[in-house]
Amino acid sequence: MNKKGIKIVTIGGGSSYTPELIEGFIKRYDELPVSDIYLVDIEEGKEKLEIVGNLAKRMVLKAGVDIKIHLSLDRREALKGADFVTTQFRVGQLKARIRDEKIPLRYGTIGQETTGAGGFANAQRTIPVILDICRDMEELAPNAWLINFTNPSGIVTEAVIKHTNVKTAGLCNVPIGMVNGIADILGVAVNRINIDFVGLNHLLWGRKVYLDGEDITDRIIEEMADGKSMSLKNIPDFAWDADFIKSLGMLPCSYLKYYYMTDDMLKEEQEAAEKEGTRGEVVSKIEHNLFELYKNPDLDIKPPELAKRGGAHYSDAACSLINSIYNNKCDIQTVNVRNNGAIADLPDNVVIETNAVIGKYGITPVSSGHMPVKIRGLMQAVKAYEELTVEAGVTGNYYTALQALTVHPLIPSAATAKKLLDDIIKENIDYLPQYK
Repeated sequence: MNKKGIKIVTIGGGSSYTPELIEGFIKRYDELPVSDIYLVDIEEGKEKLEIVGNLAKRMVLKAGVDIKIHLSLDRREALKGADFVTTQFRVGQLKARIRDEKIPLRYGTIGQETTGAGGFANAQRTIPVILDICRDMEELAPNAWLINFTNPSGIVTEAVIKHTNVKTAGLCNVPIGMVNGIADILGVAVNRINIDFVGLNHLLWGRKVYLDGEDITDRIIEEMADGKSMSLKNIPDFAWDADFIKSLGMLPCSYLKYYYMTDDMLKEEQEAAEKEGTRGEVVSKIEHNLFELYKNPDLDIKPPELAKRGGAHYSDAACSLINSIYNNKCDIQTVNVRNNGAIADLPDNVVIETNAVIGKYGITPVSSGHMPVKIRGLMQAVKAYEELTVEAGVTGNYYTALQALTVHPLIPSAATAKKLLDDIIKENIDYLPQYK
């Protein structure tokens, strides 16, 4: 790290989430001496970058911390000598997300931005861009860590791990959201809760829940069987069936509703698309209102309205991870990381989402051994889809892409997979250099 302080580069700096990230660095300034934050975006995101960048400058001024905020459309220039690079971009912006949600609904399948065919489309657009960023990092910031928040986080992180030499970890706000949800249900401080997380990004289970080190899993299962909920803002809040949750005996993340309650979720999506629009269309309105707020020259804090966007706790996850690497804390956080045998039922070179020890030397996943049979099959099936999706994203091989969609548990047949793939390629071709 340079003596002047830590240089952070955020790709997708014009994102509505940026104020949360800035707040996280301000909060930790005493132990994480960040001197420069480069917010980087592309020409199409210039207006948002200016708005959010000016808010970031007001936030550090109000906090009285010596952090310089730089706004840039020149990624390579910004990356030079970076210590940490965070990624939070969406290739094709929200218009592409809305397409990702609508194409699957045409064929009666789940239309979601990270799960199923929508997640596949998102990954195919994103993988070429993340690999480009990594090539720049290898040249201009060879010692930097990449902290990836770009969705689908697990798949994007796996592409980086398999095809670059960049030190990386993927992050998601789902695990930290689940910990906060349990703390809310019990009315206790967040730092008293620990969860033994295991699975993949957006396919995550809490095998055990602890309060002050005491196993309270059965108590939490009972609470959920009684209808207690902790769903994310962007996922319909259906209660779990009591018998189902008792038979599972674990804490499922909200995204598992797409697999365990497919009929209800699909019906809800179809009805929502008819009425208020898909989630992407709703988010588009939320974003518009947020940026109107951000423009206010008197605003110098992260506004509470940002919580509606669906990415709550993001800064805590990202800044805690950077803090633990920089200060060699060797604490445990939940990240997307190379498996390395931690889950015995998956290949070593794939990415899993699990608890890991975080230090300056690297990130070591906590060993989980073999998975309970009731979650093992689903995890392996979705991982097979993810492995094929990474390969298709890198090679642009049509047949690999077709197999990726066909093996996905939410896609009913090879015929449906082919229709989905043809529509995805046709409607995203401007963002799919590998398929041209």
